[in-house]
Amino acid sequence: MDWTGNRNSIFKTLGASNHSSEEREPNDFYATDPDAINYLVKHIELPRRVLEPSCGAGHLSVRLEELGHEVKSYDLIDRGYGEVQDFFAMGNPPFEGDFAIVTNPPYKFAKEFVLHSLELVPDGCLVCMFLKTTFAEGKGRYRDLFCKYPPLKVLQCVERILCAKNGDFEYRRKNGSSIAYAWWVWQKGYKGQTILDWV
Repeated sequence: MDWTGNRNSIFKTLGASNHSSEEREPNDFYATDPDAINYLVKHIELPRRVLEPSCGAGHLSVRLEELGHEVKSYDLIDRGYGEVQDFFAMGNPPFEGDFAIVTNPPYKFAKEFVLHSLELVPDGCLVCMFLKTTFAEGKGRYRDLFCKYPPLKVLQCVERILCAKNGDFEYRRKNGSSIAYAWWVWQKGYKGQTILDWV
C-alpha cells in the first residue's frame, strides 16, 4: 500500500487535531463567528466601552454594538470596517477611563497582543482574547506571559466556534472546524489562580 500524507496527517489520523491541511492566510485573517461574543458576555461583565484592535470585517464589533457597547474598531489592513491602525504603534488608547479590549488577534502575534493590551488598559480593566485552546502550551508563553500575568479566567468553548479564513463562513460551515477555542480573560493587576470554566 502506497500512502503519502503531509505534516498534519498524523494528527488527522488520530482524530485529535488542532492543525489544518489548508495554507494559512498570509495576514492571519480568520473572521470570528459573532456568536463567540454571546459566550463571553454570559460569563464576563464587559464595560460599556470596548476597543477591538483587530476587527477584520467587523464581526465581533457589530455584535458588541448590538449589545449596547460603544466600540472603537481598528485593523492593520483595510477590510471595509473600522479604521486602519497598527495596534503595536498605538501608544494611547482611544478612551479615557475604564474600557475593555476584546478581539481575536492574529494568532502568530497573540502573546504580543496580550502584553500590549495589558499596557494600554487601566488597572482592573479587562483584556479578552479569543484564542485556540492550545495557547496554554509553550515555555515562551509561560515565561513571558502566564507566570507574570495569569489570566483571570479561561472560558473553554464546548462547541466548535467557527473562525473563517478570509471571512468565508459558507465554506467553513460546509467543511467544519478541527480547532477548539476559548476566551482568555485577563484583568490588569490580577495575580491569583486562573479560573477554568466551560461555556
